[in-house]
Order: sequence, then structure tokens, then C-alpha cells
Amino acid sequence: MASDKANACLICTGRQPIHPITRLYRYAGFIEWDTGFSQMRTIPSPEVHFGSPGQTPGHLRDILAEQITAVPAGGTINWVTYYFRDLRLAKALIQAHKRGVRVTLTLEGRPRIPYANDAVIALLSGPDGLGEALRIVTLPGVPSPATKSWKPQLHEKLYCFSHPEPVAFIGSFNPSGNGPGDDPDIIREIGDQDCGYNALIGLKDPVLVEKLTEHARRLHQSPPGLFYRFTTDTSSDIHGTDTDIYFWPRTGAHPVVQFLCKIGSGARVRIAASHIRMESAVDIMAGLARQGVALEILAESTLRRVTPRVEQRLANAGIRFRRIQPSGSLPMHLKFVLIEEGDRVWSIFGSFNWTKPSFWLNHEIAAISSNPVIFESLARCWDMLKNESN
Repeated sequence: MASDKANACLICTGRQPIHPITRLYRYAGFIEWDTGFSQMRTIPSPEVHFGSPGQTPGHLRDILAEQITAVPAGGTINWVTYYFRDLRLAKALIQAHKRGVRVTLTLEGRPRIPYANDAVIALLSGPDGLGEALRIVTLPGVPSPATKSWKPQLHEKLYCFSHPEPVAFIGSFNPSGNGPGDDPDIIREIGDQDCGYNALIGLKDPVLVEKLTEHARRLHQSPPGLFYRFTTDTSSDIHGTDTDIYFWPRTGAHPVVQFLCKIGSGARVRIAASHIRMESAVDIMAGLARQGVALEILAESTLRRVTPRVEQRLANAGIRFRRIQPSGSLPMHLKFVLIEEGDRVWSIFGSFNWTKPSFWLNHEIAAISSNPVIFESLARCWDMLKNESN
């Protein structure tokens, strides 16, 4: 087994295309080489971080704070996020901007709790704020029946840094807490995200980091409007060495659904879901169970996020379903899927939920990865979650 010191991916690149049989997977990564053996470069393994009731409160926001501090003048920080209420992180971004870091922040202007981001927006848009580095996005609604409100939202969570080494974090975490004395009304609605279950996966494959950074800058330069989904940029998937990135909204088929539908009988699928409200999503899960997939779901305890009807339908399909109830009514905000088929494993993670807005309206991000480090880390998180289930 590779040592921790060798916990990296070695890629040998040359002018010849890589032959499919020259891919060797290891626990810590994999090796690719071509027939020329002409060049070698090292790609560090991804970072996988979790926030949970067992962690120090604010563990994930502290990781982002450390990353901000580590970027020197001339470096770059490019963020896209949904909720942003952490005034200390906002001040850290301002300080980075003042010391010459090239910062962009693209932020949802009207999240589900419309006023939740107001304090941070006021600080960042003030005379000593970020200036043009701040972009507030409020997406226009789409035509809907009188009884419905179809309002797209910028729901991505993407945090790109150039230093101390290039990395792009994606996952479920919004910097939506504000420490002691936080607004109890907001916390009651969205939960204490600094103490609940969340994840940040730091991707370091140069192709992924470069393209995700470009994506963040593109959103900042040309904020998405009603017809953004029909441009080529909105569906430009990113293909890394062992991880593919997909963006929403998109006009084509849902990549996660497509991937799951290719799984054969006898496979094992585990879904950690903060939100399941869409009937067609339940249809997909029930279909997997009918074809012989061993499916298990760990879901958020809040009935608004995962409805009783969904729970009943999943139970009727013979799917093992449990709700996660951490102490103190903390949120289970994780969003990932683990897949095992034979000796192959994949993980799916990002910002997307099993809801209609997430599937069809919101700007979301998801990764489908065969990286073993990510899979093993998420699998350990799954085992920890099961101890919190009822």
C-alpha cells in the first residue's frame, strides 16, 4: 500500500495519447503513462473535509479562512456561493482584496430566506468593501402557474484559490453562520451550518482547478440571466483525470440520473440527502431497487426537506431509509452518493438536491468521481452518519 507521503497521483504525459490499459488505480491515486514515458508531473490527492457536531464549531469556515490568509498579493480567490452570512470571512476577503489579491465573489442576492445575506452584502458593497469584485445575482423568475413560484437561484458552492497551491473546493457548505449571538430566526430556518453536517472537497487536478476557476470568473463577468441555460458555456462539462464536473441548468439529460441508470443488478448505492421532494427522483430510486440494486438512504430529519410522502414511497419500494437526527436539531446538509459495482467505486457530490428547482432551474454543480480517496472519505462519513440515524 502506498505511504501517506506518496498520497498523490503521478501522471506521465507525452505527445502520444494515453492507452486505456495503462491506467493503474491505487488507494492513494493512480498512475497514467503513455508509450513515450516522456514527462512526469505530480497531482496531489484531493482534500476532503467534514463539518459535524463532533467537530469544533466552524471547522469548515476556518478552513476557508486559512485559505484566504494564505493567498499573497497577485494571487487569486474566486468564490460562488448561495448563503453568505459570516462577517469575519467577509472581512478576510476585504483584507485579501486590499493586499493585492485578485478577488471575485458571486453571491445569490435573494436566497430562500431573502434577507439572510443582507449584512454581508452591506459590508462588502460599502466604501471599504470589494467594489467591482462583488457581484450580486438575482435571477429572474420563469413563467409559472398561479399557484407556483418558479424562481431560479444561484445555489452553487465553489471556492477557488491560487495559493498556497491551486485548489477548488466544492460541496454542500455555505458560510452561512455568524458565530455566537447569531440571528435565531435565520438559524431556525436554515440550521446552524457551522455545527451541522457539511462537506468541502478540495480538488487539485490542474484541469479541474483551471476550468472551475474559469467558471467562477465567467459567472462574475456575465451573471446568468433567464436565457443563460441556452448558451454553450452553461453546459460545458469538465473532464479531469478521474473526476468529471457538471453544471446546471442544462437542456440535456441529468448526468447524475444518466449515471445511476447505467448501474447493474447487484450494485450497492448509498445516498446522503439533505433534500428529497421530487416525485420523479423517487421514481428513479425505486427503479434502481426493482432492478436489484441494494439502495440505502440517509436523509435530513426536517419534513419540509424530505417529505413524509417521499419517505413512504421509498419504504414501499423496499429501500432502507433512515432520517439523521443530530443532537441539538443541527442540520444534515450533506449531498453525496456512493456507488459500488463489482470492484469499481464512484462518488457523486456537489450542491445539487433531489428537488425540481435543483434539477431544472437552479445553478448547481456536481462531480462524478472514481477517485478512491474521495470515496473512502465519504464512506467513513456515511458510517458516522448511521450512528445518528433513527
